[in-house]
Amino acid sequence: MIIYSKTITPRLRYITGLIGKEIIGRPFELTDAIDKYKQEGGAKMNYSDRVLGDDELHLFPHSLLFEDDVKEQETACFETNGYKAFFKTGGDYPFDIFAASFYLLSRYEEYLPHTKDLYGRYAHENSLAFKNDFLNIPLVNVWINEFVQKLKQKFPAFSIQHPAFCFLPTYDIDEAYSYKHKSWWRRTGAVIKDLLTTGMERVRLRKKVLKNETDDPFDSYDWIDVLHQANKITPRYFFLVPGKTGKYDRNILPTEPALQSLIKRHADKYDIGVHPSWQSGDEPSLLKTEIETIENITKKKIVSSRQHFIRFNLPETFRRLIDAGIKEDFSMGYGSVNGFRASVASPFYWYDLEKDEPTSLLLYPFCYMEANSFYEQNLTPWQALHEMTHYYNEVKKVNGTFITIWHNTFLGTDSTFKGWREVYAGFFKEVAGKT
Repeated sequence: MIIYSKTITPRLRYITGLIGKEIIGRPFELTDAIDKYKQEGGAKMNYSDRVLGDDELHLFPHSLLFEDDVKEQETACFETNGYKAFFKTGGDYPFDIFAASFYLLSRYEEYLPHTKDLYGRYAHENSLAFKNDFLNIPLVNVWINEFVQKLKQKFPAFSIQHPAFCFLPTYDIDEAYSYKHKSWWRRTGAVIKDLLTTGMERVRLRKKVLKNETDDPFDSYDWIDVLHQANKITPRYFFLVPGKTGKYDRNILPTEPALQSLIKRHADKYDIGVHPSWQSGDEPSLLKTEIETIENITKKKIVSSRQHFIRFNLPETFRRLIDAGIKEDFSMGYGSVNGFRASVASPFYWYDLEKDEPTSLLLYPFCYMEANSFYEQNLTPWQALHEMTHYYNEVKKVNGTFITIWHNTFLGTDSTFKGWREVYAGFFKEVAGKT
C-alpha cells in the first residue's frame, strides 16, 4: 500500500513502518509526489487535508507527526467500534491511527511533567491508558486489526499477512537462593530476623538446607526446566549481578561459584540477559561492568536486558543501554500494576523523542508479572491465574507476543508463595496446546 503525505517526517516514517510490518509484513510505501501516488493502481491512502481521488482511503492527519518537539497534547478519548480512541480528525476513518499509535508507543506522556512513584518511576496512574480504562488491552493492536477491516472493505484484493501469536515466558533471577551461598554476616542477620518474626521454624529449615538435607526454597530451576521441556516452550532469563549487595540488590555476588555455575548452566540452554541492578541506575558506569561480568562467565555476547524493579526513565535509561551494546530490552511494562504500558503486545523499536529519531533498541513489552499480582494488587494465586489468563487471551486475540515475568522465588517451596507454583503449572498445562 502506498501512502501520500505532503510532508514525510521521521515520526511518520517510523509509525507507518511499524504498522505496515504488523499488517503486511513490511513498511508501507510513503510518497510526497502526487503524480506518483495517483498513478498507483493498488491500495492507496491519502494522509493529507485534501481529497485526491475516489479510489483512496482518506485520513485527515493530526499535527503530532509533523512536529519535532514535545509538548502537551489534547488527548480526549471517545468510543469507536467499542474501543477507546483519541486524536479525532476526519475523512474515511474516525481518528488518526498513526498519530495516536505513535503517542502511545513512543511513551510521549512520559516525557511530559509527571508524578513519580515510591521508587522514582513513572507512576502508572499518570497514564492515558489507566485514566481511560484501556490499560488491560493492547489497544494499538486492536486498532490495527480494525484498520485492516477498513482496508479490506475499501480494497478487497489487498493482501494481509497476519503475525503469529507467540508465548514467551521470562524470568528474573533477583535472589538465586534463599539460604545457600550467603556470607556469614547475611546468614547471621537472617537468623536473628527469623527468631524475631517466625520463631524456630525457618531456623530449622535453614539448618536442613545448609546441611543439604533438603532443597533451598528458591531453587526451582530444575522444576522450571521440566515445565518448559514438557510444553516445548523456550524461555528467557535475566540475571542480577551487582558488584556488591544493597537494599534492592539482594542476590549473591557473581564472584560466588554457585551463581557463576547457575548462569552458565542457563546460558548453555537458553538466551539470557543482564538484569541491571538498582545501583546501576544511580551509577551508570556499573551497567557495562555487569554486562561484562555475565559475558566473562558465559563466554557469550550479552545483548538483552530488563531493568531491576522495572526502574527506568526516558530517554536516559534506554540511551545508556544502547551505548552499552544492548540490542533488546524487556522492561516495557509497569512494576506497579499489570497491563500494557505502551498499549501494544508486539515488539517494536524505541523512538527517542528528544532526538526525534528511531533507534536500534528493540523493545519487548510484557503485560503480566506475578510480583505485581502478589505485592501490589494483593491477589491470591487463583485470582492471579484469572488475571494472567485474561492477558493471555487478549494477546492471543490480536496475534501478539504474550510476555510474562516470573521469579524463581515464587516457583520454589517457600511457604510465603504457597500455591503459586501450582497455579503456574496449571496455566502451562492449559495453554500448551493453544500456542
